[in-house]
Amino acid sequence: MDTEAQRVLHRYREMLIVRRGNLYSSTTITGNARPGFSSGQAIERIQSLLEESLPPSMGYEWSGMSLQEIESGSTTVFLFALGALFCYLFLAAQYESWTIPIAIVLAVPLGLLGAAGFTWVQKYDNNIYTQMGIVLLIGIVCKTAILLVEFAKQLHEEGLSIVDAALEAGRVRFRPILMTALTTAFGALPMVIATGAGAAARRALGTSVFGGMIVATVLGVFMIPIFYVAVQWTKEKARDVEKTFEEKIIHRHK
Repeated sequence: MDTEAQRVLHRYREMLIVRRGNLYSSTTITGNARPGFSSGQAIERIQSLLEESLPPSMGYEWSGMSLQEIESGSTTVFLFALGALFCYLFLAAQYESWTIPIAIVLAVPLGLLGAAGFTWVQKYDNNIYTQMGIVLLIGIVCKTAILLVEFAKQLHEEGLSIVDAALEAGRVRFRPILMTALTTAFGALPMVIATGAGAAARRALGTSVFGGMIVATVLGVFMIPIFYVAVQWTKEKARDVEKTFEEKIIHRHK
């Protein structure tokens, strides 16, 4: 049997199949988002078109990966916030302070800025692999910030002023920070330029990690000492105000 006859026979058999969903006659429609658009944007567009075009006697339901994305879409922001919260709690336990870890966690938005920027430049969508890279990036950026903040804290406890401790820590820790960041960034570079089967997933993951580390390192070298100075100065000012208030109360009682 030639190819044309096989094609006609296949179409005829498809016409004889009655597909049903929840006991209603149904059909299946599949598609992909255009390059530069996320699957979430495609889902929203399809929903708006169906709600405008379908008659009252017809309806639609999502299935497969689209259904899972819709059900889990609302938890993405929660997972990112939870990751940052756990980093903060672990650091608070390590330093026995509620304020010093703030200077470290404030470095996370720098990494997110780089991940979002590089993903946008490459015209990738915000898929699950990009989000995995962002979760990984939160931990890596915090680890890099620890190198500077911890040393600045030690210098300040040894007698240096807040500003001098931050400047000295930035100078001494510049090389370790650069080595850590470049090692991570260039380790993700093969995924950025990946080819072959599964390349799209590896590129999305690698681009978010690579871009986030580059931007977090360039900006973090200047911004993290500023974060430390601001947080430590606020902490000590609050302590002085509390001490002054307690002394006034004791003086009044006397």
